[in-house]
Amino acid sequence: MTHRRPKRPRPKPPLSRRPGRRTVTTPDPDPTAHDQPADPAAEPFAPVAGDPVAPDSGDPFAPVTGDPVAPASGDDAPETGPLRRCLVTRERAEKASMIRFVVGPDRALVPDLSARLPGRGMWLSARADVVETARTRGAFARAARGVVAVPPDLLARLRAGLERRIADLLGLTRRAGQAVAGFDKAGEWVRSGRAALVVQAADGSAEERRRFLSGRDIPTVAPLPAAVLGAVFGRDRAVHVAVAPGKLAAALRIEAERLAGLVAPDGGETGRGRVARQAGPPARPAGAARDDGARQGGQRQGSRRQDGRLDGSGAGEAQANGQGPTDRRTGIARTDRRTGIARQAG
Repeated sequence: MTHRRPKRPRPKPPLSRRPGRRTVTTPDPDPTAHDQPADPAAEPFAPVAGDPVAPDSGDPFAPVTGDPVAPASGDDAPETGPLRRCLVTRERAEKASMIRFVVGPDRALVPDLSARLPGRGMWLSARADVVETARTRGAFARAARGVVAVPPDLLARLRAGLERRIADLLGLTRRAGQAVAGFDKAGEWVRSGRAALVVQAADGSAEERRRFLSGRDIPTVAPLPAAVLGAVFGRDRAVHVAVAPGKLAAALRIEAERLAGLVAPDGGETGRGRVARQAGPPARPAGAARDDGARQGGQRQGSRRQDGRLDGSGAGEAQANGQGPTDRRTGIARTDRRTGIARQAG
């Protein structure tokens, strides 16, 4: 009996050597060419000069220059640069003179007086009427694209916050030796040219403040009452404060101007070389009350009189006598101003 040896399976040849699969390998003439950046001019889809599509934008759906769907209002633009747009007036202004707001995690509106809180900011001009318009007409909800809880006393909170910031800045200037209080000390700084800003009490005497300035051309603000100014300098009251030039003086002036805009619609108590205007609604003229009282008294007396000259009987009698029409209030016949002749009835 003959035994056959089992056949060993032959290994399969490589794919490139199989029948019907012929490959051609071309040697690379320059192996380092792959490490060099490609020439933009050789790319068929390279952007040409003036192409609005930025090759490194990274966002294929980002609006390009001239795109009609790009936001023109600037609300969605990143907060870069010194200018911001007001939600109500739509005017651009320096962000230092405006007030920033953000929406908290609980959808509550948070004033950001220092402009440092995280989140997308909403800006308003530092004016009382602008803040009230934004609060009552839903400007914050439209800008935030959702429900925003706006406190009803928003304007009062802004005023209180700015007053605290001004008091803190005055404390810093005092501790740094850049501010003095008192009529004599502050006046000496003003006369010697060491003062870049004068802070006066809002409730101080206008005549005294005018006498302190003596017509000098120097920026003047009056944001706080005398008691608050005195507390900063360790006294009961302080009406005049002189501040040396520097960053603290510039910050004080900005904060005082923002507070003045929220207190008075005409800009509040700020100025140069003069007594600042009194904040609040404009005062009525001195004789306005007397004129109103006299006018009301005359109306009451006229209603009580029943003497024939003021009612229709006096006028009818005068017309019947040929004297022409008469004045219902005085009973005197009306005359032509040009000729002096009494007008004829009818």
